[in-house]
Amino acid sequence: MLSEPRSGRLAAWGNALLAGLVSPDDAVLAMVGEDALHRVEGLPGESGPVGLTLAMGRLRGLGVRGLRVALPAPGHPLGLSGPPEFNARALDAEEAVVAFGAPYGLVPEVYEAGPDGDVHVEVVWHCLPVREAPPADVPSLGEAERELAEALREATEVLSRLDVAGSGPVAEAALDAYRARAERGREVLAPGYPPRAVRVLELAQRVGLLVSLAYDHGHGGAVSASEMAARGQALRPVERTARRAQVAAYNAYVEERERH
Repeated sequence: MLSEPRSGRLAAWGNALLAGLVSPDDAVLAMVGEDALHRVEGLPGESGPVGLTLAMGRLRGLGVRGLRVALPAPGHPLGLSGPPEFNARALDAEEAVVAFGAPYGLVPEVYEAGPDGDVHVEVVWHCLPVREAPPADVPSLGEAERELAEALREATEVLSRLDVAGSGPVAEAALDAYRARAERGREVLAPGYPPRAVRVLELAQRVGLLVSLAYDHGHGGAVSASEMAARGQALRPVERTARRAQVAAYNAYVEERERH
């Protein structure tokens, strides 16, 4: 969770584009991020893959009024509503975008292309039918914010007691990189999102950073099997809470539209 999910970028900037708050060029540039190319395959009315600008226009024509994010994990179909075929593809990718207003979803497939030393990333979004139903286990922004604050306190206490909080030069470098991104004033969400969604997403990303550092670099004193198991037991609910909060933040635009 150290980086923004591709589904988050696509949904957030797709929502801004659908609302007319950004230009197609700016939206696509933000959606693609550091990847080389994104295409959409399987759109109704299209015989082959198309670019994001055409894809967003086609989705609007099909009735799509907003985009939600799903970040599922084994045993936790977060943000999904079915059918099983779509859920399985999304679980394999660990993310998906689900349309609001029309029964379609997008699941990314990531490819690396190019010679050694000049490898670039290309993404194909597969458009598939989805069930029009409430997404699974997505909290409100208020619930997500409260859960994150509590999870962060609990995780910090447990990891400190186990001496596995992120430490060492690699962890410090990751923390420095996170602070540098924040200080550059990066746009956490696209225009049109409520300030609370931005706040929740930033906190979820910080919690996700703590979890990643503890998993990757925070061995500390947790050297026995029991201590390693205790660390995993402490981190799993925190990671789940952070994922739920991320989805709540990205989906806030659609939730606002539903309320009004």
